[in-house]
Amino acid sequence: MIKRPLGIVITFMLAITIVPTHAATTKATATPTVKVSAKPTVSPQASAKSSATKKAIVKKKPRKKVSLSPSPPAKWPPSGFKASGDVYAKIPTAIELVGTASNSKILTAQLAQKIDGVAICEKYSCGAVQVASLNGCMWWEVNAKLVGETSSTDKTIKTFGSIRTLAGKTMSKQITTILLVSQEPRELRHVVTNISAICRNNPTDEKIPSTTYKTNSN
Repeated sequence: MIKRPLGIVITFMLAITIVPTHAATTKATATPTVKVSAKPTVSPQASAKSSATKKAIVKKKPRKKVSLSPSPPAKWPPSGFKASGDVYAKIPTAIELVGTASNSKILTAQLAQKIDGVAICEKYSCGAVQVASLNGCMWWEVNAKLVGETSSTDKTIKTFGSIRTLAGKTMSKQITTILLVSQEPRELRHVVTNISAICRNNPTDEKIPSTTYKTNSN
């Protein structure tokens, strides 16, 4: 479980489904020092000497051009991702999720949502998945289950509901983090698991982004 303030429950069960310098040196040129005798003023015995030194003229050698090699391409597939065809997915660790949120306005905004004055993943059990595709996707469909102990006295594991989350378009090799939010109280310590990520490239009339939670009738 991610420590506050995120409070996101993360599991590690994952299923992926696919739908069709060269420094310049300097050389100084010496300039002779010129001595000047002062003319007598009040006393004929008084004399003064002064000297002035001209600044050395510095000649710079022309800077040689330095050829820069392009940066190596980013590693692909990304470390830790599981693949199925050209689709890649990973359950982020708590540290990875916090780091991602600090650099993602979208994820930060999602986590900042409040329900009854409480941050959404402080109120409800949440999960997350990171996805990417070699060829890009028009939109993503992510499905997951919410499981946990039946009750405080019955430790039998049961499925409480299902989460279906739709996320927007991603370009080739673009990694996006999708937050999975249930409507079950976080204090029940239910877990988001059995996650499947589907890369969609067909038009849809469904609302994107959106999340639907359906309670298990059994």
